[in-house]
Amino acid sequence: MRAKSLTRRNNAAYLYLLPWLIGILIFQLYPFIISFYYSLCDYNPVKMPFFIGFGNYIRLFTKDAEFITSLRATLLYTVYTVPLKLIMSLMIAMLLNKARKGIGILRTLYYLPSLFGGSVAVAVLWKVMFMDSGMINGTLRSLGLSPLSFLGDPKTALPTLGMLEVWQFGSSMVMFLAALKQVPASLYEAARIDGASGPKRFIRITLPYISPIVFFCIIMQTLNAMQNFTSAFVITRGGPLKSTYMLGLKLYNDGFLYWKMGYASATSWVIFAIVALFTLLLFASSRFWVFYGDES
Repeated sequence: MRAKSLTRRNNAAYLYLLPWLIGILIFQLYPFIISFYYSLCDYNPVKMPFFIGFGNYIRLFTKDAEFITSLRATLLYTVYTVPLKLIMSLMIAMLLNKARKGIGILRTLYYLPSLFGGSVAVAVLWKVMFMDSGMINGTLRSLGLSPLSFLGDPKTALPTLGMLEVWQFGSSMVMFLAALKQVPASLYEAARIDGASGPKRFIRITLPYISPIVFFCIIMQTLNAMQNFTSAFVITRGGPLKSTYMLGLKLYNDGFLYWKMGYASATSWVIFAIVALFTLLLFASSRFWVFYGDES
């Protein structure tokens, strides 16, 4: 009887999981596999795929100057945004970790940008703010300073997009805040008694304890930065002079503007390979700087 009851409960669980499993197979696993096949083909939606092997990949790295430009822009964008976003989120989390009156409201306010930051509406607002006649330049003029072409100069366009990404620090901040609350206060007290300064306490106690969260946030924020599309598409369309022409935007143009689906699939797999390589290197290095609670 007990075995039949367990079997019945298991079958009920599988039944509840079935919609999720079907969704995974149809909307994630199948596109993942078929996109690799398409990346090896000359393919667009109006004709059958024609297998060409690694021709798309060879063309990407040897004949497509736009790919090299977009790869450089994407890597620079990632280098700009990921460290700044993590530093900003950790600093804010440390400030919000202190018990103060109204601290709950402050935490909510600091998290709000992450709820809206990735939307098209906020990207449009960012464009309006930083355009030549926008609010930021208006403020500079009122202060007697020369206005800047934030979105029209190749030197400033990419950092301007990066500021939008850094502004969305709320999710990392929440994770850092949760990690900071797990650090034993007794360690700080003992360090103070021993005469350890604030920076030394941060390096010797805080960072080791929150290193697993730092590790996780680096991976997730790098993944987000490498796939950036919305801000580049809405704010600059890849300009000026292709300085913000991200890989995600190139993938979109190749696939949906020029109908080169096989070529776009090859670009998507290059992005996947870069992120996978970075993740593997990060995991390999983690044993030297990531410390878990169960380690002696």
